[in-house]
Amino acid sequence: MAVESSAPAAVERIHRLDRIWAERPGLTGWITTTDHKRIGLLYLATSLAFFAAGGAEALVMRTQLAEPKEHVIGPATYDQLMTMHGVTMIFFFVIPLSIGAFGNYLVPLMIGARDMAFPRMNAFSYWLFLGSGVLVYTSLLLGMAPDAGWFDYVPLASRRFSPGLGIDFYALGLILNGISSTAAAANFLVTIAKLRAPGMSLNRMPLFCYAILATAFSLIFALPALTADLVFLELDRKLDFRFFDVAHGGDPLLWQHLFWIFGHPEVYIIVLPAFGIATSIIPTFTRRMMAAFPLVAVAELLVAFIGFGVWVHHMFATGLPQMTMVFFAAASLIIVIPSGIQIFAWCMTLVTGQPEFKTPLLFIVGFIVFFVFGGLSGITLAAVPFDQQVTDTYYVVAHFHYVIWGAAVFPLLGGLYYWFPKVTGRMYHERIGQLTFWLVFAGTNLTFFPMHISGMDGMPRRVWTYPSGLGWGLTNLLSTIGAFLLAGGLVALLVNLVVSAYRGAPAGPNPYGGATLEWATTSPPPPYNFAVIPQVTSAYASWDEDDRASDRRRLEHGDLVLEEGHRTTASTPVDGHLDGVLHMPSESPWPFVLGVVATLGTAFVLTDHYLIAALTAALAAGVLTLWHAKEPAEA
Repeated sequence: MAVESSAPAAVERIHRLDRIWAERPGLTGWITTTDHKRIGLLYLATSLAFFAAGGAEALVMRTQLAEPKEHVIGPATYDQLMTMHGVTMIFFFVIPLSIGAFGNYLVPLMIGARDMAFPRMNAFSYWLFLGSGVLVYTSLLLGMAPDAGWFDYVPLASRRFSPGLGIDFYALGLILNGISSTAAAANFLVTIAKLRAPGMSLNRMPLFCYAILATAFSLIFALPALTADLVFLELDRKLDFRFFDVAHGGDPLLWQHLFWIFGHPEVYIIVLPAFGIATSIIPTFTRRMMAAFPLVAVAELLVAFIGFGVWVHHMFATGLPQMTMVFFAAASLIIVIPSGIQIFAWCMTLVTGQPEFKTPLLFIVGFIVFFVFGGLSGITLAAVPFDQQVTDTYYVVAHFHYVIWGAAVFPLLGGLYYWFPKVTGRMYHERIGQLTFWLVFAGTNLTFFPMHISGMDGMPRRVWTYPSGLGWGLTNLLSTIGAFLLAGGLVALLVNLVVSAYRGAPAGPNPYGGATLEWATTSPPPPYNFAVIPQVTSAYASWDEDDRASDRRRLEHGDLVLEEGHRTTASTPVDGHLDGVLHMPSESPWPFVLGVVATLGTAFVLTDHYLIAALTAALAAGVLTLWHAKEPAEA
């Protein structure tokens, strides 16, 4: 933490912690790191790189659709870009940025821990995520990218209609990605349950951590359905199992059911971290505690729970029984209640506080606007007759992007600004930050609002061109102009942050007067996060000056400094009472090696080299043995 004491004992303890927790310098240090903050930064850089790729794909598609009968790209290329755009934005940008980057960097800091519960598994999750992304994007570089949409419906995804390797890249890449996400989710569950600082009972845990907790539970229960679906698809394609072939007793709707059992909770997997970011930023810039704190925490968990009961509203046009559709339509409307509780709490906090509309808060206000608007269009789609009229039109594309882009990504952009001083130790340029908000806000509306009109006018989804005279030209042109305006705003945002990282004014530990524990340590935090495990007596620990003064005294006395090695405290899951001291694994090359071996093994399965794939499995077992070898005693 930000220690001002010059007592010799305190200084010596800090120097010892620096020596124990220091990692190797240079590229080797990044490859072998188990520091949750460095892993969070790796997720950040990688997900932003994939975001740039997905954004470029979107701009090419919007250019193709700007006018009738354009010939920028052909239909086959369009199908590949459309599929890669969706896969990239969902699996390689939003989820890894929210969970992998923000979750990894912030959760241990917010709960007063020194690392994640399983540091090496945390590193392995990242390397597996990177491997899955490289594998999927290799298909695009080879000209054989998947082309059946990000939802990969059968029979379009069957070998009969897609005989190349594109769908196999999709299926095996997302299986790897699912393993990575499952391991990360389990890590968050244990970290939040057991590594909270003494005194941080559940009613004192930051709301951001509740959002990550709900997201982790959703990932644990949603991903097996997707993984099973992908395994069935690969068995169909590789070994002719016929799970989805009606002529042989299969059912193509099985794919849709399993996919959307994952796919709709996935919407909340994306949005819940955004909720958590909003509940972190609003109190800081309104100078008051979050209104209805317990209700917001429960609402975040309820959103995740109810989200598992609405998947069929993606299938209202598939001929399911009417009673089934009525049930899922009702569930789709009920989920509005916990979402409404949070909107009420955010707005009440803004109204009753003293809001200072800095760039992070502007993005949160924009998020609330888009979430409300996207939620209202979502209510229309919960009505079965209306949904059947606009299914597979651009109305659905507009609703989806208002929720996924406006409601999920806007808080992420606000979070980049909000925690930028904590990560870099420097301030961003405020006026340029506000300019980027207005560019992105205007670009988002100009891009996606006209799509509602295109959809109501009958424009179908997933078309690469359209004839003139149907009335779609103007709305598509406006959407294309908006897309380039949005891209310009995002480039300006990136330039602002990159330049500020080198030339920004020094930030200090807590430039905004933030309320949660990450603001109680230096900017950027040391490898061990806190020189002494913090004392917690409220949900807004950084505002408790007495507790922070007590931490400085305890550092001088050596109370819970734990400078004997890589150590952190464990606490009881509910009340947060001190439950012991844990030894944490240090840096290791084996997570990286195992990630490479797993990716190579998947590539050999993809190309039907099963014997070599079996040999890589044996190699992976050897790597795991070395992974768990006993570490040398610490000095």
